[in-house]
Amino acid sequence: MKKILVALTVLGTMTTLPAFANLQLAQQKNCMSCHTVDKKLVGPAFKDVAAKYKGGNEAALVQKVMKGGSGVWGPVPMPANNISEADAKTLVKWVLSQK
Repeated sequence: MKKILVALTVLGTMTTLPAFANLQLAQQKNCMSCHTVDKKLVGPAFKDVAAKYKGGNEAALVQKVMKGGSGVWGPVPMPANNISEADAKTLVKWVLSQK
């Protein structure tokens, strides 16, 4: 019984680590200065972005994260970000997974 509980605990930790790690990446890259997971701040909530772009073009969103954009969510532009394409892909996948 203890082995089963340990295995379930390890599996549970493994499934939450990527989500936490991507939140950490969003914090490190200053995304959280303008966004939150569940409510509008300066920019849209990540949950709203996920809903709007469900099944959308991830590559275009990666470019938007890297180069910035304007007009989609209102008059406040999103500035370009100093971020690698790999990190931008990780963040876009994470943002699109928000519900």
